[in-house]
Amino acid sequence: MIPTVLAGLRTFIAVPLFFVYTLILALVIIIYGAFRPASPLYDRIVKHWSAVFLKIPPVHVEVEGIEKIDPQQRYMIASNHLSQFDIPLLFWVLPLHGRFLSKKEVFKIPLVGRAMRTIGIIEIDRASGTSSRRAIAEGVKMAAEHGYSLIVFPEGTRSTNGELLPFKKGAFRIAIDTGLPIVPVVIEGTETINRPGSKIFRPGTARVTICDPIETAGLTNKDNLNDLVRSIEASMNATYEKMRTEDR
Repeated sequence: MIPTVLAGLRTFIAVPLFFVYTLILALVIIIYGAFRPASPLYDRIVKHWSAVFLKIPPVHVEVEGIEKIDPQQRYMIASNHLSQFDIPLLFWVLPLHGRFLSKKEVFKIPLVGRAMRTIGIIEIDRASGTSSRRAIAEGVKMAAEHGYSLIVFPEGTRSTNGELLPFKKGAFRIAIDTGLPIVPVVIEGTETINRPGSKIFRPGTARVTICDPIETAGLTNKDNLNDLVRSIEASMNATYEKMRTEDR
């Protein structure tokens, strides 16, 4: 009972303050972006923002396989999605310039949406069909021009029961089209920090396992897409189950 009360107090005090801080950082990005559309400063701001967010519950982070990522290489990071802590977690632990695909609703937040566009976050509209694919293609092109890796959640949305959802093919099509190596990343533990349907952030441990990169050069969507999706989905599910077993 007492831990829950303390977690609730910490959440309801820290989150509004953090939101104000987020707006301040967004304003800094917007102003700076008027003069420097692309800058290493944005990565530093994003990592700092992520570190502060992870301190709210707080979150203890454990990472395995970080040596498998070359900071000078571009990748398609494919991660499972358990809670709203996954994005700052990935920004914090991955040693690369990563940008993710975000639903258009997030871009409606004052200042935040414009700041996200400034730093290269890619806007998607799940209901717009062809126009959404065109926007993603343009965002991917911009990411390539700036040397950004892409961070995607192939489930398409957050899991509400702690299990991995079926993978969608869109992200893997992008990886094949661009020739980006795919790095499967498995997250475990964030669902207990921010439980589905709860507004309370609880202290906890988030574990991240970075798997071996998978080359896509020479693959085609026609001949290899389905096998690629099935293979990565099965591998990530197996890794996730192993992590959960070890955590018990």
